[in-house]
Formats: sequence, structure tokens, C-alpha cells
Amino acid sequence: MERPAWAPTGIDISVPSVSRIYDYYLGGSHNFEVDREAARKAMEFIPGLPKVMQANRAFMRRAVRFALDEGITQFLDIGSGIPTFGNVHEVAQKADPEARVVYVDHDPVAVAHSRAVLEGNERTGIVAADLRKPQEILASPEVRRLLDLDQPVALLLVAVLHFLEDEDDPYAAVAELRDALAPGSLLVLTHAAYEGIPLSEERAGGAVGVYRNIRNPLVMRTGKEIAGFFDGFELIAPGVVQMPMWRPENSPEQEDPYAFSGLAGVGRKA
Repeated sequence: MERPAWAPTGIDISVPSVSRIYDYYLGGSHNFEVDREAARKAMEFIPGLPKVMQANRAFMRRAVRFALDEGITQFLDIGSGIPTFGNVHEVAQKADPEARVVYVDHDPVAVAHSRAVLEGNERTGIVAADLRKPQEILASPEVRRLLDLDQPVALLLVAVLHFLEDEDDPYAAVAELRDALAPGSLLVLTHAAYEGIPLSEERAGGAVGVYRNIRNPLVMRTGKEIAGFFDGFELIAPGVVQMPMWRPENSPEQEDPYAFSGLAGVGRKA
């Protein structure tokens, strides 16, 4: 297996990674054959996975613009993955050059590539840390340098919570982050769910099995379980809905049916 020049040293390129699979779905180039193979296997069960990821990114961009309209110019994006075109800092800093963004990921490839992409951008940073350990994120030099936690922050947990199993206690991790944020902060999240996938649960479950086999279990939660992450936040209309239905810019009827796989919401800390 040929090792690409951009691959950081010490990375085992024989093991698939969730963030590189996601990069492949979005048409990126920072993925290995092992990632593409896993992605193709998952697509045998859910052929519309790239559409799901595109809908996810489109929601994220709308939510970032919403936060800016609310006067929020600080963003903490946990589980940020590999920064492809149209990422948080590009959307935010296009609207407000003063906006500050901290990305967080535990995948070394995502972290290394983020460093390369963000080089020279003084108002962005990348932290190598895991959502399961909120204190490591909050205490990181990059968060301290770039974010004022006494002022509202938009916390993005986009397509990441479904990789935390119940025994990881994802609700406690979100609550810990919420408690560190100032009133008026926003929680922006998306989460995988069987609701809305234009396939039987049994068929879609085959893709879930692919992730389990690569030791990255994908946990499908119900709408009620996903709404539970907004404990301590006031949900902003239209609430927890399918991704294209959250404050759409174009008619959702024009969307691919697969775009409706997964739920999204934004909440404001009182």
C-alpha cells in the first residue's frame, strides 16, 4: 500500500477512519483505499450516503450563518473532521473577518490536515482531543487563546454524537460543555437516525454494521433521544427536524430523498 506524502507519520493507513470516510463521501482527496472500501461497503446498503453528508454540511452552513445573525462570532466545532471547502471558518470569516473558530478532532489525519489548511489564519485553531473528555478541550491552549467563554459561543456537534455509545455517556459530555458556555450560546447538532431514511430499517442497518466492523459503532437514536441533548437549551424553531427542514434556503421538495436521513437542531442556552 503506497503511503501518500500528506499522510502524517505514525498513522496506520490500514485502518479505516470515520473522518476520512466522510471526506470521501464529500468528494475530498484525504482518504486512503481502506476508507474508500469501507465507504463503498456502507453504500451497498445506503447508496445515498454522500447525499446525507451533503445535507449535513448544508445544514451546518445555515446554522453558522444563523449564529452570526444572532451576533455570535465564536465557534467551537467538535468532531470537525477534515476541513473541506465551505467549512465553518470559511463561512464565518466571509461574513465577519473577526470571527474565531476552534476545530477539535481525535483523528490524527484530520488534525494534521486542519493544521495545514489553517496555517497563517490567526483566528482559527485545531485541538487534538476527544468529545468524551470535555475538560481536555476546554482547557486546551487553543480554546483559551481564541475563545472567550464568558461570551456566547456556537458549539457545533455535527455528525459526531452518533459515534458515542451509551456507555460513553454522551449526554454528560454535552452537559459538561453546556455548563462551560455563557448564556446565549448555541448548540448546533446533527445525528443519524432511522427516521427519514428512504429504506427499511433492516437494510439501513447493514450500513450500521459496516461501521461496527471497523470499530466505529454508529448509534442510531430516536428523535426523542436526540432532543434530550438539548437539555438546558431552548430549542429554536423549527426544533429537531430532518436536516433540509431546518430553516431551508430553497424548497426542501427539490432535495434528494436521502437528504432527509438524520435529524438536526439548534438550541440556545438560557
